[in-house]
Amino acid sequence: MPRLRDVCRNVRSKVAGPFWITVDAFFDGAESYRAHHAKLQPAALAPLLQTEAAMIEVYPVEPLCMVKISYPRAAPQGGMVERDMHSGQQYVRLLDLELD
Repeated sequence: MPRLRDVCRNVRSKVAGPFWITVDAFFDGAESYRAHHAKLQPAALAPLLQTEAAMIEVYPVEPLCMVKISYPRAAPQGGMVERDMHSGQQYVRLLDLELD
């Protein structure tokens, strides 16, 4: 069963304001995008992102063969318990997501 890391050429995360994080998943090509992008649904992502499915927004961008996933931060950016100020490491949670 392929994982997200197997079908994407690049997966990255970044800050999307003080209260949101965005993950971009760039698929290997159009065929890979068509086969797997629909499986990136909030219900499947919620346990990995440790948030409610209703709070996750998924935006497919077909011309770029990528999917943008936005979700709320657990704590505001720059707060006392902040561990990743720029959210550059948050994508790692999704790499082993199985795309059945």
